[in-house]
Amino acid sequence: MSSEHSALAEAKGQPWSLARAARARGVVDNSEQGFACALGWHEETLDAFELARTRLAYGAWLRRIRRRVDARTQLRLAVESFDALGAVNWADQAAAELKATGETARRRVPSTADELTPQERQIAVLLADGNSIREAAARLFLSPKTVEYHLRKVYAKLGIHSRTELTTLLHRT
Repeated sequence: MSSEHSALAEAKGQPWSLARAARARGVVDNSEQGFACALGWHEETLDAFELARTRLAYGAWLRRIRRRVDARTQLRLAVESFDALGAVNWADQAAAELKATGETARRRVPSTADELTPQERQIAVLLADGNSIREAAARLFLSPKTVEYHLRKVYAKLGIHSRTELTTLLHRT
């Protein structure tokens, strides 16, 4: 299949088809040369999504052959590209691969705070201003468990893990 795909891509002679065929060769043949060739062809195209897919496949391959440091470079670039394109599922997949190398993806984009629901935003602001979960719950006529639930959602959406990070992020925006 790989040779048939490559033959069709060569017949087309287009950089985008040659890049995809080279990526397929890299995956099927376990060949770094295939991935390097694909990245070279991608330089002649404007398709950021396919470039990110190649970086993801290459990074995953590098991780599997235990070249974690090299893998991180490709995977970080893939996460950034997918995030910029709004390809959340692809970004999640690249972030999972990056995490498997021992590094976590910091996926904070400036618009992330805008993705909070009004309820989440209100809770985040109250907590960032120093209110306790109980105080925020009382002010919003919610149970503390409901506030905790929304706070977990806020942390996940913003890619943070603490009240300090929340305060820093919200006071910056």
